[in-house]
Amino acid sequence: MTRSRLQTIRCASLLTPAGWRRDCVIRLNEEGRIESIVDDSTATAELILTGLVIPGIPNLHSHAHQRAIVGLTEHRAADHDDFWGWREMMYRANAAINPDQLQDIARYLYIEMLRQGYTSVTEFHYLHHQPNGLPYQNPAEMSERLIAAADEAGIAIALLPVLYCRGGFQDEPLQATQKRFFHTTDDYLQLLQQCQSLCANHPDRSIGIAAHSLRAASPSDIQAVIEQAGPALSSAPVHIHIAEQIKEVENCLQVNGARPVDWLFDSCDVSERWCLIHAIHISEAERSLIAKNGATVGLCPTTEANLGDGIFPAAEFLDEGGIIGIGSDSQISVSPIQELRLLEYAQRLRLRKRMVLTPSDGGSNGRHLLEASVTGGRRAQGERLDGIAPGARGDLIEIASDRIEYETLTEDQTLDTWIFSSAANAVRNVIVGGVQVVKDFDHAGSRTAAEALRGALSTLPRTLSS
Repeated sequence: MTRSRLQTIRCASLLTPAGWRRDCVIRLNEEGRIESIVDDSTATAELILTGLVIPGIPNLHSHAHQRAIVGLTEHRAADHDDFWGWREMMYRANAAINPDQLQDIARYLYIEMLRQGYTSVTEFHYLHHQPNGLPYQNPAEMSERLIAAADEAGIAIALLPVLYCRGGFQDEPLQATQKRFFHTTDDYLQLLQQCQSLCANHPDRSIGIAAHSLRAASPSDIQAVIEQAGPALSSAPVHIHIAEQIKEVENCLQVNGARPVDWLFDSCDVSERWCLIHAIHISEAERSLIAKNGATVGLCPTTEANLGDGIFPAAEFLDEGGIIGIGSDSQISVSPIQELRLLEYAQRLRLRKRMVLTPSDGGSNGRHLLEASVTGGRRAQGERLDGIAPGARGDLIEIASDRIEYETLTEDQTLDTWIFSSAANAVRNVIVGGVQVVKDFDHAGSRTAAEALRGALSTLPRTLSS
């Protein structure tokens, strides 16, 4: 879908890496990247934003298809009261989703994300094949549907086709419900190249490499894929689920004689390219290893709470210079402020302190959490420029600072209130790569997307418990 990109945006109050700036104009190039920010209270601009303008928030971990089961796994059934029981219900739901339904589900989901302040989505995609496990005539069919959904919604997408080639640490066979995910490494490399061609030379698309987990792909297979992916993917981000559940750690220790993070670092060249999703159950040595090597940890607090995963030691990790970002994962929430709020609150409950994730030299808790999530999220998508600055993507959100709860507050106080106290959505306008996709709290495609979602859900199972 073609949308016109803005070249000039006037901001009454703008958060940059150097701090707040007032009465300035952002100038963007034809690809939607920021060329300059100039202080000018008189120049004309195509769009005028009177509220607080902050960087768009990257969603570094999303499974779009799981939007179809939101709420359906909250009915307690025998043997389904932990992560592994939830996984079986999720797999059963996966079995029925076809390409049209996936596109309809993802389009609606991505619009929801935009309206809440996410401006890019990192889609960790493993629903590759037909329900019987056979490839579609076009092996990249499901990947193309996700890209199409992102284009229709107007969100930037970092597509991560996922390698999934075994059922456990001992090379167990896949379950019937996992056959949609399966690739050999050779087949995966072909899919990766096809997806790379879909994303090349498009300013709002990017590509990365992903392995589902060490249960689903051995370190040797992961390293082989990275080495054989080709020059175009030589600096692409690499993502993996790791150490999400205690059972996973125990099984890895039993079979491999090492904890998952230790085993990964011993076997693969883990660097700043990498994003470790969850990484909850890690030792102090593993935590320091991740921070030292510059890998990002992708945290999804609402999903991790919903599944009973546990709490990542974020306070200690940040003190060691670690990098974090946030994601919506299972889609029980698509609000970045809910993720940031729960991230901080879980640490407060764990340590029985306040302001846990803010540096000891002080400052706004909300602003620090926002800036940390932007840095980590962009890095996890292969970007290296932080915030609203020349060279960075023109991804912006405007907070409606004229609301009564924000009156008389400073910019930092408004961010703190927005993240920790707001009930209603305060995201008034959203710009993605210089394109305005949300205007005055509304997205032009919301109603059409809602109707399509209703049609998709009407043909999918609405009871998942056996």
